[in-house]
Amino acid sequence: MGKPGEHRMTLLSSMWNTLKNDKLLQKVIRNAGYLLSSNVLRMGLSIVQSIFAGRLLGVAGFGVIGTITVFATTLNKIFSFRMNELVVKYFGEAVAHEEKDKAAAIVKAAGVGEITSAALSFLMLVLFAPLAADRLAGDPATAPLFILYGTIILANFTYETAIGVIQVQNHFRNQAVINLISTISTASIIAWAYFTQKGLLEILLAYIIGKFILGFGTSLLGWYEMRKLLGKDWWKTNFSSLPPLKELLGFAFSTNISNTVIHLVRDNEALWVAWFLTPVEVGYTKTALAIINLVQVPITPFISTSYPEINNAVIKEDWKLLRRLLKRITLISGTWTGVSAIGLALFGKWFLMFYGAEFLPAYEPMLFYLIGLGFANILFWNRPLLLSLGLPMVPYRISLYCGIAKIGLAFLLVPRYGLNVEAFLLSAFFVISVSLIVLRGLKEMKKHENGQREVSTA
Repeated sequence: MGKPGEHRMTLLSSMWNTLKNDKLLQKVIRNAGYLLSSNVLRMGLSIVQSIFAGRLLGVAGFGVIGTITVFATTLNKIFSFRMNELVVKYFGEAVAHEEKDKAAAIVKAAGVGEITSAALSFLMLVLFAPLAADRLAGDPATAPLFILYGTIILANFTYETAIGVIQVQNHFRNQAVINLISTISTASIIAWAYFTQKGLLEILLAYIIGKFILGFGTSLLGWYEMRKLLGKDWWKTNFSSLPPLKELLGFAFSTNISNTVIHLVRDNEALWVAWFLTPVEVGYTKTALAIINLVQVPITPFISTSYPEINNAVIKEDWKLLRRLLKRITLISGTWTGVSAIGLALFGKWFLMFYGAEFLPAYEPMLFYLIGLGFANILFWNRPLLLSLGLPMVPYRISLYCGIAKIGLAFLLVPRYGLNVEAFLLSAFFVISVSLIVLRGLKEMKKHENGQREVSTA
């Protein structure tokens, strides 16, 4: 039996040889690296700006800011059709088959659809801002702040479409630069607000300016990539080159519904806490999730960079390649998530002290959130796999049923038992829904592999 040190060296050597010989994995990691280098700096700046904002505004004020920002994001997501996923699938296929008119028409249609949905979601935000200010923030006077922050929806008018183009073209470096500029701008303004003892309005403006830079910058980058690929007049292409409209609308509708369900259950946690509890608990929630972001940020770039490669492997029907890719990116995400989760469990209270002693009650809900978010972080490829396999409604249905159960239990339990129960329910939602989606994806892959073998032996 070898010594433990020798075993570790053998494992590290095996992992290095795998990376050195796997060109596809190298490509995914290289593209993720462009975003990761930006995201690591963004992560540090985001934590710093979060600490400044929390110390300046206090727990309740920090909770109000969180409620305002999440409310606008939620409305935007409800009316969003996740155009990046539609673009990756259909634009990616058209580019692979060198169908330039079809590729241009798909991006043009996605852009028009996204602009329309942005305008509609902003109008809805203006309509519901007074209700949100009264019921969620607990202060009707904050309604103008809800509307002011809601202008970020208009700034993101073609953000998702542009992200899809960038993903297909594997040009992530410039996107990383835009992300970083956006974060530096927000962090700088928040630091200024902290040291000059400004207030809630200045913190909100800092977030708005960062979002405007990100939205407009990404849209311009997507337009630039389209000009390079298809020429300056690509946007004049006729819609007659589109795939069957029923198919496109079906995909867009299914991803919209899936996205809405996921966002209502998962990504607007601050709003549910605001509905059931008070701005103080929202402040604890925002703080806990900000710290957990340390675990998620390094893996987030892999979602953008691995989806096109998963989709390409499905298009080529190379199931062996796909299975190998999934195993290896899961090993990477699992290793990072496990190590960083242990670190947060050990040093979480120390992190919270940077915000101030009044934020220490966020520690226990943070641990509950960490379980579910960490699990989803490891298996981040669950939805992209089913989308690539042409099954966009499956994750929607699974998320819907699990989401209904989570929300129903929340109405029964959270007002009585508090924030820890809400955090536990969200983690349970992640563990159960992601497990079911992954199992269905692997089952579908096996079905395709078996069908391919039957054809080859016929």
